[in-house]
Amino acid sequence: MILMTLREWLLGKPLRSEEEQDEQVGVWAGVPVLGLDALASASYGPEAALTILLPLGTLAASGHVPIVTLCIVAVLLTVFVSYRQTIPAYPHGGGSFTVAKENLGRPAGLLAASALAIDYILNVTVAISAGVGALVSVVPRLLPHTLPLCLVILALLTIINLRGVRSAGLVFMLPTYAFVLCLGGTIVLGLVKIILADGQPVPISPPPEIPATGATVQALSLWLFLRAFSSGCTALTGIEAVSNAVPIFRPPTIRHAKLTLGAITTLLALLLIGIGLLARFYHVGAVPPGEVGYQSVISQLVSAVAGRGMFYHFTMASVLAVLALSANTSFADFPRVCRVLAQDEYLPAEFAHRGSRLVYSFGIGLLTLCAALLLVVFEGVTDRLIPLFAVGAFLAFTLSQLGMVLHWKRSREPGAKRSLALNAAGALATGAALAIIIVAKFAEGAWITVLVVPFLIIVFTRIRRYHEQLGGETDTEGPLDFTPAPPPLIVIPMKRMDQVSRKALRFANSLSSEVHALQIIAEEMKTEDLGRCWAEWVEAPARAAGRTPPRLRVVRSPYREFFGPLLTVLKELGKAHPDRIIAVMIPELVERRWWHFLVRHRLTLLKALLLLKGGPRIALITIPWYVEDTQAGETAGAAAPTGVATGAPVITPTK
Repeated sequence: MILMTLREWLLGKPLRSEEEQDEQVGVWAGVPVLGLDALASASYGPEAALTILLPLGTLAASGHVPIVTLCIVAVLLTVFVSYRQTIPAYPHGGGSFTVAKENLGRPAGLLAASALAIDYILNVTVAISAGVGALVSVVPRLLPHTLPLCLVILALLTIINLRGVRSAGLVFMLPTYAFVLCLGGTIVLGLVKIILADGQPVPISPPPEIPATGATVQALSLWLFLRAFSSGCTALTGIEAVSNAVPIFRPPTIRHAKLTLGAITTLLALLLIGIGLLARFYHVGAVPPGEVGYQSVISQLVSAVAGRGMFYHFTMASVLAVLALSANTSFADFPRVCRVLAQDEYLPAEFAHRGSRLVYSFGIGLLTLCAALLLVVFEGVTDRLIPLFAVGAFLAFTLSQLGMVLHWKRSREPGAKRSLALNAAGALATGAALAIIIVAKFAEGAWITVLVVPFLIIVFTRIRRYHEQLGGETDTEGPLDFTPAPPPLIVIPMKRMDQVSRKALRFANSLSSEVHALQIIAEEMKTEDLGRCWAEWVEAPARAAGRTPPRLRVVRSPYREFFGPLLTVLKELGKAHPDRIIAVMIPELVERRWWHFLVRHRLTLLKALLLLKGGPRIALITIPWYVEDTQAGETAGAAAPTGVATGAPVITPTK
């Protein structure tokens, strides 16, 4: 009862399937639920580009940022146009996986699914670590606690998303729009100051200046530009989220999805351009991450434009909240990708089932586990994760655009040729960006993603193969065969003649006339030999009732083993009765206390052993005896002085 109350307090009351419409969202809630990843990347995307340009020094690096930003925004607009066409073409969601599978084949679909899975997992880690990085910028003494803070935020996000999509939208709406207003206000104020100062604004709080490392701009500009572009492209991750989760929108679904995608893209483009311009004119560069005195680029910009007053702290608080919560995009989409994979039997069926709050709980759990592992391995530092980040996203982008090209090629809809041209341009742009990212980031960690993608494809393929083999063994057609089968041969492992064993013997005798009671005696066990009382306590009453008495077999175990002798007896009975089902009836004492499951693990091991090694003709029957309190025992009468035989037998047949 306490656990159920705690569960409802954390996750909320269960929702009926008919309440799904109440969980759907519109544009205002759709932007926080699906756009946090993209919008928050405005905080760390430009910083990732500036970090690559560190060897040039602050002045030269800030001068390159607007050009890099414009190239990133051009790719962003291309991706937007492409995904805007994907939404009406595939209104049931699935995004890159569905588009690639249906147009390019299953291998391409698995490639896209693997890329999306990596993208969403890395999005959680990068977003949370970037949020904690913003917090450390404001409160430097928290730097040693970076990893614990990341894990706490991850746990909170998991709980919020397990409560349902609508709850997540309500929670994230305020920080999302506060972030947009604060950062947008900083950009507008900074641009006004730039204009009034004829392009030479004086920062209220000057950003730190990092000198060049001796490398000339002319010698490094092209290579640094490509590397900076590849790092800055992390700002585009999350754009595909809307096309993956179209079903979460309320009717008219397609219209709301398109408007949400347009709003997210417009806001992100404006934020990226604004940040790039402010960095150029206020000479803001990146500070090496993970070092003492670290300040994020956003922290430097806001303090340079507005100082470190109340507005600064409010803006940084909204940045922290949005960066940390931007991982919600993955929590909204990753479980849905898992659902589509599970429907095609590339994942266990549990990933396609919704939990009590109409969310895919297994997918959320898997995402949390993987993200926590990455945060621990990389110690929660954003810069160490970014090289792995953009490869999966742009691989999914490219496959989706190529799939849409083939979709429009076969389509006879009006405007199909125009749509084909747009998607072809998108595929070319994202494909070129993907090549640049792989080359520029390969040695910095992108090789991990390149190796993980084929590994995931192999995992998905083997899971599908296993399901096919399982279906081949279990599927059948035609009428059910009701030919009478011989009664089972029942074996009851017993330690002593108590209430639990008596209940099992009575039930076994009602099912079959051939019951074998097996007592295994070891030297260290205080066990009385049942052979001394068996004739009086069991055989005589059975004959008096006109029933065949159960047989007793006492086995002494010189090596103090229990499982081995039991399996030996079962094999002997199996050879002697090749046409009979051998049912192992396990008497089990059940106490309604949590610690019971910690101390009484022997029977659990026995059940697992019999299922794994018992063979196809072994069936398991659990006979529970529930121990109630003294009052319940007295109410039940003298027949059960210490327990009440409540609960039906649980029968678990094997193959």
